[in-house]
Amino acid sequence: MCDTCGCALPDHRHAPERDARSIEVLEGLKTHNDRLAHHNRTHFDAAGVLVVNLMSSPGAGKTRLLEATIEALGGRHRLAVIEGDLETENDARRIRAKGIPAVQITTGSACHLDAAMVHEALPALPLEALDLLFIENVGNLVCPASFDLGQHANVTLLSTPEGDDKPLKYPVMFRASDLVLVTKSDLLEVLDDFAVDAVAAHVRRLACPAPVLEVSARAGRLDGWLHWLEARLEERRRPRFHPVPSTGDGHLLSRPRGLA
Repeated sequence: MCDTCGCALPDHRHAPERDARSIEVLEGLKTHNDRLAHHNRTHFDAAGVLVVNLMSSPGAGKTRLLEATIEALGGRHRLAVIEGDLETENDARRIRAKGIPAVQITTGSACHLDAAMVHEALPALPLEALDLLFIENVGNLVCPASFDLGQHANVTLLSTPEGDDKPLKYPVMFRASDLVLVTKSDLLEVLDDFAVDAVAAHVRRLACPAPVLEVSARAGRLDGWLHWLEARLEERRRPRFHPVPSTGDGHLLSRPRGLA
């Protein structure tokens, strides 16, 4: 467990005064992280790159999904990946083998990425030459949801062997999601205790409007995921509108930013 998110703090249930100090320290860490995340997002927005944070438990298929996504989109969009793991460069090597820039962050004992780690990785990437940057967070259904990295969207993967009740067991993670992907959906034919409808119902119970889509990198069933990405990319390309004063009729007009 790590010492940057509080999951390694000792049990303070019988020491309220120490609880207060721990909360103060954690709030300070989160405030600092949020400032850095805002700074990262400023970089991403200036470069015009869409940043998607992938979160899941270990083994849910994040890297395999990225490989399949690169194969599907690599010819149409400029992609890169930041990989997060406690140790090894295994996942980054897999991404580079697809001809895509990848930076590996090894966190040591930290069970999640944070904004500072991502910021340190950015100089190794050609941000101005990218359309889409994926951040593959450390495999963990708890801590990554609490740390803003500067991303524009959170995508949570839930693999069918894990069980369809995970949104109820890990509500913070799924409540923070902009999209939920049920991965390894090709196994639904042999798993009689997993229902995609149940996952969607659990997500709605959390008051989360995120779509729930089935994908299978192995079977090549990625259409919903790819359409979602294309829609987010299209949103990034649209001119932003901002109000400008009219010429005296009391109304405000809008025009694309940067246009005269």
